[in-house]
Amino acid sequence: MADARRSDAAPLVDGFGRVHRDLRISVTDRCNFRCTYCMPAEGLEWTPRDELLTYEELTRVARLCVERFGFDGIRLTGGEPTVRAGLEILVAQLADLGVDLALTTNGTRLTELAPALVAAGLRRINISLDSLRADRFAEITRRDELDAVLSGIDAALAAGLDPVKVNCVAMRGVNDDEIVDFADFGRERGVTVRFIEFMPLDAQGEWDRGQVLTKAEIVDAIAAVHPVEPVPGRGTEPAARFRYLDGRGEFGVIPSVTEAFCESCDRVRLTADGMLRHCLFATRELDLRALLRGDASDDEIAAAITAEVGAKWAGHQIGQVHFIRPARSMSQIGG
Repeated sequence: MADARRSDAAPLVDGFGRVHRDLRISVTDRCNFRCTYCMPAEGLEWTPRDELLTYEELTRVARLCVERFGFDGIRLTGGEPTVRAGLEILVAQLADLGVDLALTTNGTRLTELAPALVAAGLRRINISLDSLRADRFAEITRRDELDAVLSGIDAALAAGLDPVKVNCVAMRGVNDDEIVDFADFGRERGVTVRFIEFMPLDAQGEWDRGQVLTKAEIVDAIAAVHPVEPVPGRGTEPAARFRYLDGRGEFGVIPSVTEAFCESCDRVRLTADGMLRHCLFATRELDLRALLRGDASDDEIAAAITAEVGAKWAGHQIGQVHFIRPARSMSQIGG
């Protein structure tokens, strides 16, 4: 595995001095779940396959980010990335860049795919799981697949992925009574649970701030049962981390709503149909697909990326009167 970063790489810096080193790549907008906070029961209008970037096109953008700008992290997302055929091929291509390569998935296909993904070069993984109760899981996802997800977590551990993180979207009145259950699950399974504040990216547009279970509430609930202390040195990581005083691991909280971390954001996002977004909540996009399929040179693509990130705003300002909701849902942008 060679490091593709060049000695003459120029940092990708926006107008607020933030250096960008993390690329989130959505490989598909399709998903085998229909989570109530993400999309309607009938699903969404999927992007036609010929409008999705090919694995070669995705790798070209990733290589430019690594070689030209010194990116050191790439995360594959969806939709559900494992529903796209031959995902291990893309993993192998990206692993050759020599950067930290991760995957976010709902875990349902890991029992069959984890060994191949690890062989291709994947080293760490995040698995989405919003309830440990079968009936509630089925209500949230509209699928009876809890056992498949739990088996997928075991398969990820068995395949040697490290760390294995479990992402839980914490929602008031939905799963707020399972916070300690998730903490216990992480401690017992040897996985790191990360709670995510519910964000306004649902396809139905029904998000309400009252549904947000806050970082403070989550930490207080766990600390009342298992004493914890904060882990210092958050840096550009989205999660505030807390370790258990008895030494049995840690958990994290991503407080996107109540304690936005925009001032330290180092991420850019590439949608499955080739749109570059400088923020999860961006209201503008750069059409890289048109450049990739219009015979643009690497220099021209790099210049376009530089200009787009240079225009990045200070922050998303959720909860402010001037907050503008993005036109795309989370499944269409990529987590």
